[in-house]
Amino acid sequence: MSDVWAGIAGEFLHLYPASGRLVAVAGPDADRSAAVADELAGALRAAGQTVERAHTADGDEQRLRDGVIAGFRADVRTDRVLIVSGPANLLSKSARGLWNFTLWHLVGDEPPQTAASALVDVTDPAHPVRVWADFCAVPTGYGS
Repeated sequence: MSDVWAGIAGEFLHLYPASGRLVAVAGPDADRSAAVADELAGALRAAGQTVERAHTADGDEQRLRDGVIAGFRADVRTDRVLIVSGPANLLSKSARGLWNFTLWHLVGDEPPQTAASALVDVTDPAHPVRVWADFCAVPTGYGS
């Protein structure tokens, strides 16, 4: 396991040490999101967490709310983490409030999602790199 995933898992657990917690792993490629989410899930399991996984290819917010998140929240067990992977719209303005923590993955010069809790460049999946970017680091004209 990469130090990047262990570091992000540690950061997440510092911020959200207990209760049913929801994490979104999103990016420009929904299939790549699944692989990234599996890496993060492995790091959280290594840190002693009970992790559940879900994936959405289309990121349909209402289906996620009704079919995945409602069921997770209805379960009274509070010692677990649900990681949902999918496309960029998992971090849309209307969906951001669903998650305790969000991770955006990118490759090379793909633009970052500045609303994400963590950014990771997975150009080389075996050697991910944590990216520290904010609006000052976003290319000129991005989002306009």
